[in-house]
Amino acid sequence: MGLKPSVLEKFPLPDDLAEAIKDAQRFKNEAKRRQLQYIGKLMRQIEPEPIQAALDKVRNKHAQASAELHKLEALRDRLVEEGDSAIEEVLEKFPSADRQRLRQLVRQANKEKKQSKPPKAYREIFQTLKELNDDA
Repeated sequence: MGLKPSVLEKFPLPDDLAEAIKDAQRFKNEAKRRQLQYIGKLMRQIEPEPIQAALDKVRNKHAQASAELHKLEALRDRLVEEGDSAIEEVLEKFPSADRQRLRQLVRQANKEKKQSKPPKAYREIFQTLKELNDDA
């Protein structure tokens, strides 16, 4: 009920249920209560799993994005620490990755770390992984 119309359009809802929800968002007090009962009646006639999955996806969107970034950060750390073995893993996960560029960035990141320079290559590895993940 509290979702924006643009978000509601993405849900796998039958037309009559979607229309009933839009109407309920406009109604006040007693009319809204009756409309909610009508929505309940309509929902008993359909499978709730696809709708629940879409709702969970909307609610957990930020958490999923954050978890994905944490995975990429861990992968970047492994790349810098392990080198070639981790590069092979990245290439398996992202076949479009540029092996030569990744190796170059890993060497540069290790060099910057030894010389106590700002971690420019370290950040660039993360950006590269993020782009590969977005493309996949």
